[in-house]
Amino acid sequence: MATEVRTEKLEEQKLAEEIAGLDALEAHLGTHPSRARQIWSTAWPKLAAVAIALGVWQAVVWSGWKEDYVLPGPDQVLPALGDLLSTGKFWTAVGITMRRALAGYALALVIGSVIGLAVSRIRLLRSAVGSLITGLQTMPSIAWFPLAILLFGLTERAIMFVVVLGAAPSIANGLIAGVDHVPPLMVRAGRMVGAKGVRLYRHVILPAALPTYVAGLKQGWAFAWRSLMAGELLVIVANRPSIGDQLQFAREFSRADQMLALMIVILVIGIVVDTVFGRADVTIRRRWGLIDAAN
Repeated sequence: MATEVRTEKLEEQKLAEEIAGLDALEAHLGTHPSRARQIWSTAWPKLAAVAIALGVWQAVVWSGWKEDYVLPGPDQVLPALGDLLSTGKFWTAVGITMRRALAGYALALVIGSVIGLAVSRIRLLRSAVGSLITGLQTMPSIAWFPLAILLFGLTERAIMFVVVLGAAPSIANGLIAGVDHVPPLMVRAGRMVGAKGVRLYRHVILPAALPTYVAGLKQGWAFAWRSLMAGELLVIVANRPSIGDQLQFAREFSRADQMLALMIVILVIGIVVDTVFGRADVTIRRRWGLIDAAN
């Protein structure tokens, strides 16, 4: 009897040591680098890419391929960018452009999400308009502007019309793809615990589709931003300065340095928004267990 008790105690002690070892291993894997290290690890590849781009740009200028008044180098464009950043008109233009972008994207988000949810739920509707959504997504946004100008004239509504048509199909397709890739086993499990109809979509299908839906949101923003820039180049609204019309004026007055500076601004805004979407995507995929929590 004493031998059995001693054996049980030894087994319990051994099990406790193994559990302690696993806990220590898990604690080690769960450690995260400092905030400064995370910021640096994210920033240095981008800084390196910027340095390489500037070097290539300067090398092309030095090659004499184009005159410097046609293709100025960084030494001319960066001061022009600094001059832009110091003017109130530039920030007014940025504010108007960003308000247009956010308003158009918000409207596209609502329309695209409603259409995507309806198409993913109703099989007949998918057969009817599923391919049409993809066709709209692949259609160049610039092709919509003759119709937009015919319908709304040279107004804000013409720009919004094209921005929404550019972004909504991508958002709808993202939601449709997310719903399509929900594992059937998860849906059956949800039905087993009593989730049906709207509750099934709210608590099971939509949360499972969220990573792919966010990818569709990111792509929708890219299309919205491209459509907006095209719209501001073509539709210049009186007393409403924007990044696009400043770019057009710089071209008309042969201010290549200012034109390239504005292009840098457009690029930087796109990178910042892409970074925000990227962080949201990583957070969601980590929470859903799609990537290692230690990364």
